Amino acid sequence: MDDSGVQAPKINVHSTEAQHFVEAVLKGNGVPPENAAVIARCLVQADLRGVDTHGINRIPSYMARIRQGVLNAIDSPTLNQITPAVAQVDGNNTFGFLGAHMGMQRAIEMAQIYGIGMVSVKHSNHFGMSAWVVQQAIDAGMMSLVFTNSSPALPVWGGKEKLMGVSPIACGAPAGKEKPFILDMAPSVAARGKIYKAKRRGEKIPSDWALDAEGRQTDDPSAALEGVMLPMGGPKGSALSIMMDVFSGVLSGSAFAGHVTNPYDPSKPADVGHFLVAIKPDLFMSLEDFKDRMDFLYKRVVGCEKMAGVERIYMPGEIEQETEQRRLKEGIPYVQAEIDALNEEADRVGVGRLEVMQ
Repeated sequence: MDDSGVQAPKINVHSTEAQHFVEAVLKGNGVPPENAAVIARCLVQADLRGVDTHGINRIPSYMARIRQGVLNAIDSPTLNQITPAVAQVDGNNTFGFLGAHMGMQRAIEMAQIYGIGMVSVKHSNHFGMSAWVVQQAIDAGMMSLVFTNSSPALPVWGGKEKLMGVSPIACGAPAGKEKPFILDMAPSVAARGKIYKAKRRGEKIPSDWALDAEGRQTDDPSAALEGVMLPMGGPKGSALSIMMDVFSGVLSGSAFAGHVTNPYDPSKPADVGHFLVAIKPDLFMSLEDFKDRMDFLYKRVVGCEKMAGVERIYMPGEIEQETEQRRLKEGIPYVQAEIDALNEEADRVGVGRLEVMQ
């Protein structure tokens, strides 16, 4: 919204243009072309699915980290095979997208042989929307679990200081003729990225999302960022955030217990950890039977009796899949301030500005 409270108009950009633009900015900052393609694809996929908090608007904060020397733009992650079905990726302080992409690819390869593959990723960074890692597994016909930890934003239940991250829990399973199951949710009432998005766009937030520094509910995103996010379901959301820290931080050897650096803090490496599992879906029955059972589950979920006032029931991930199909045709909506911030990054490295749809 602007100062008058009017919603800022949206400007659409074709997903192909967004992909090329981000690749160019990344390469202009020293990122190798093959790595730039992976990072750009993951960011654009978030925008296509409507997860605007984790899309290409993250580029200015990522580039600031490169300029401060706390994000390694040049190198790539490295892989260490631990057992035939377990591996670890050292992110080498590169983009989190790269370590997670390498890790899930290796997990898939191991699962194809052994039925399951598990990869721990250490010394990584923010990897954006978790659903893209789940989609990577689904595209290979695999079920998956995708965990990550993140910088402090939530209090543990009964506490008042930031300690746990708003760390998403994600998983997925392919289906047959129906849509796949994709769960990607944060253990907070809302993702912290939505507060950054509201601040960037000059918008208010719901008053039950966060507390300010004095412990009061607030609809001001700036005040919320000075305070704490609220966990969903009280102690249940708090416990899920601790679980993410155990599997992603403690197990991997990365930062944990409140020591992951905020992705908007360009003072030191983030040291994020991830935990990735790929599972072959036809371990206990034929693949055809598995897909038939997933299709039956989908039909039961979306076809069950609706509560009053509900027009349609969705499978987890279905709304985002439909948003992606629409935005592939209509373009991805941004506001002018977001376009300006992205173009400033393009100007810094002398590459073409973002072209908008007419």
